[in-house]
Amino acid sequence: MALLEVKDLKIKFGGLTAVDEFSISIEKNELVGLIGPNGAGKTTVFNMLTGVYLPTSGTITLDGQDIVGKRPYDIVSYGAARTFQNIRLFKDLTVIDNVKIAYHKQMKYNMIEGIFRLPSYWKEEKIANDYAIELLDIFDMKPYADSLAKNLPYGKQRKLEIARALATGPKILMLDEPAAGMNPQETKELMETIDLIRNKFNIAILLIEHDMSLVMGICEKITVIDYGKIICVGNPEQIKCDPNVIKAYLGE
Repeated sequence: MALLEVKDLKIKFGGLTAVDEFSISIEKNELVGLIGPNGAGKTTVFNMLTGVYLPTSGTITLDGQDIVGKRPYDIVSYGAARTFQNIRLFKDLTVIDNVKIAYHKQMKYNMIEGIFRLPSYWKEEKIANDYAIELLDIFDMKPYADSLAKNLPYGKQRKLEIARALATGPKILMLDEPAAGMNPQETKELMETIDLIRNKFNIAILLIEHDMSLVMGICEKITVIDYGKIICVGNPEQIKCDPNVIKAYLGE
């Protein structure tokens, strides 16, 4: 069974069908790209997969669990985490606190232990702190741990959002345009980081991105959509040569 199995997903907003008959299958540890023109429905697909939108029809199965109709926080507990096109950090908190917040569901002390700062509280806090530092180190952000998130450069804010998503302990990580606004050097570092994340954490990654050098450089499989419908599925070489993709997105 695939880790994520999506079949015939559809959503309508009034008389507009934004996504129609969308299907995708992602195996454990697979790195998959989802591309298409602006307005093709890519982020709408993400919003259905993560419980922000309720599909009009279709099925979504995550590691054997039917997640259609589940709340976003429930879907996170089933093992799906995401980032957003527009960065959504807790900007007035420190970098390390942004990561620790996402780790909360794995912490085992109760309210009383927290109020009275019992030994179990300090033990769990140390575990969370050490894990957050480990994640930040992967992104070369350990020196920024005590900085406010809003004071980070744009590229590092992007990295922090990915680190925070990883802190939830996902089985699949969904990245919505992670390279948006990055310069070529930052994009190159991001490519290396994404590959490292997939191998170090043994998770699947679904990636929306307009930077074709990134998508073609790291994705094993790519799904292309246009006007809410799939027009091609294949490896990077097949995608680059497909006439429908060239006409709709890549350009002749």
